[in-house]
Amino acid sequence: MAKINILSQHLVNKIAAGEVVERPASVVKELMENSLDAGAMRIDVLIEDGGRKLIEVRDDGSGMDSEDLTRCVVPHATSKLANEDDLFNISTMGFRGEAIASIAAISQMEIFSRQRDSIEGNKLIIEGGQVKQQSPAAGPEGTCFIVRNLFFNTPARRKFLKTTNTEISNITEVFTRIALANDGVYFTLTHNGRKLKDLPGGQGLRQRIGALFSSELSDGLIPVSRSDRQIDVSGMICQPQQARSGTQWQYVFVNGRFIRDKFISHAIREGYRSMMEINRQPVVFLFINLPPDMVDVNVHPTKIEVRFVDSNCIHSQVLAAIRDRLLGGAVSVDVKACAFSEAQGDSEAISDKTSDSGYIDRNTSGNDSGGEDISGADKVKKEDTRKALLDFFNNRQNSPKQQQMTFPASLPHAPFSRPVEQSSVCTGTSVESIRPEPYKTCNKDSVINEAGQAEVFIQVHNSFIVRQSNDGIEIIDQHALHERVMYEKLNDRLNAGAIPSQKLLIPEIIDVTPAQMAAIEANMDTIKELGIDLAQFGPGTVAVQAFPQLLDRVNPTEVVIDLLDKLQENSGKISHEQLSHSIMDMMACKAAVKAGDPLSESEIIELLAVRNDLSRNSNCPHGRPTNINISLAELRKMFKRT
Repeated sequence: MAKINILSQHLVNKIAAGEVVERPASVVKELMENSLDAGAMRIDVLIEDGGRKLIEVRDDGSGMDSEDLTRCVVPHATSKLANEDDLFNISTMGFRGEAIASIAAISQMEIFSRQRDSIEGNKLIIEGGQVKQQSPAAGPEGTCFIVRNLFFNTPARRKFLKTTNTEISNITEVFTRIALANDGVYFTLTHNGRKLKDLPGGQGLRQRIGALFSSELSDGLIPVSRSDRQIDVSGMICQPQQARSGTQWQYVFVNGRFIRDKFISHAIREGYRSMMEINRQPVVFLFINLPPDMVDVNVHPTKIEVRFVDSNCIHSQVLAAIRDRLLGGAVSVDVKACAFSEAQGDSEAISDKTSDSGYIDRNTSGNDSGGEDISGADKVKKEDTRKALLDFFNNRQNSPKQQQMTFPASLPHAPFSRPVEQSSVCTGTSVESIRPEPYKTCNKDSVINEAGQAEVFIQVHNSFIVRQSNDGIEIIDQHALHERVMYEKLNDRLNAGAIPSQKLLIPEIIDVTPAQMAAIEANMDTIKELGIDLAQFGPGTVAVQAFPQLLDRVNPTEVVIDLLDKLQENSGKISHEQLSHSIMDMMACKAAVKAGDPLSESEIIELLAVRNDLSRNSNCPHGRPTNINISLAELRKMFKRT
């Protein structure tokens, strides 16, 4: 007896639906793309219960006649392909002809369509892939897909759906991607009768970004544009200081299709090399247009991955577009964020920051091939900028010696864990002089080393503390060590129950996306344990009403924005405990002194003293070493004294 069975077409459709329709957001994506292929200039999306009960997509496109309406639910029936050669010249969003048939196989679907030159439309009702009714009907020009009770006949798939908030956030993300790539089309998104998005056509990319995210984000973006070798790269990129904690803010489109590609991601990262902190990710909205025969979009069921004929060429064009723009006079210089980048040396950071055009603009908008004017630009000549940066790296050689022995009231970073004790100080020449002598401190409680001698230390490049040890020298990364100090303090408070917080005199108001709002609601207990009190302030905004006491010198908005990125990125992927510690890592990093922060004597003394109270002081929370020891034997060997 034969063991191989020939599956029924109904079962084949259900299997295909498993690849195409992962969740309600997949349905929204396929139907919106069909509307775009039909030439629609307005698309309305209506959702109920996160897409479980209802997904309705209306458009004013070209419509279908009765024959096409019948064929559109047949597997692999499409108007996008005519022969095999068309597979290598795809210019439409859809082309396989499997989406509508797959959706119809696992839902109760109703389709109405009327062509633009017709006085009568047609309606088709399908349930579980079976046509129940087809008849003439009245209605507006275009097509309307109504999908009810998704996965009603595949309960095993339905039980894997997430909460309503999670599903609507996924739908919103799909809607956002399509709306970004088609700013000439009018889009609306409504959930349970409440309109979430209303995006008029012809807004322009900057306005569309502002409407989808926030005007604060869009106003700071810089336009990019480059065209070479039949490849056009355009869009908007962020200033280095606007970088975020995750890659979910990187939107890349190839011929209007949202994609993820490791070569392009690497090019984006390289474009910002040495300009931002190593653990940050740039915000970009990039649109790559090239001949269809130079890219294969038929390599993934959801078409989110593509294959380029020449990936290296795409990489170089994206890199050049970003790098030329950042170095061409449109980016403000943030010395501390870029000059001490762990990925690059000081000299490279200096050269990377200097514009080939001779100017560096310290404002957020640019004036180049992107065609946007620079408003209130403060331009600095190349020679002056280079000199200023070199002076910075030479530790401001002519600056006066620091005399402050206690924490100043206006300290720009979080204080250390203990109050500073007064100490008698035997200082030599300032650490900022050309040939500095080290500070020699004489406080027995905190500055006597293991040999019982007065501590000897020096701060170099406002980033590292070099001290004499018993058998050599020790080099301490001030940021990594203070980050460990802050993390341990936060962790101790959390282990005691919750991190203490204090009410803000004036709450901070933050714009949030539906996905971020869903992440807040799903992780509210974790957020409160971390000492942050968030409350919905209105449609698309939250108010920061309380903030951890330990982070009193940190900008609450910056912390909460990164917190939301982490919640959104890790939702459902890691445990509650792992998520809490990941967020504390971020909070400690923001609260710690930075590379480039000059420290007073008393601050250095206190940091070295606090280190001895830590059970773990050899690494920062991210795993980087806090100190490096070089023995006298190694030093002698380096200088060939052995």
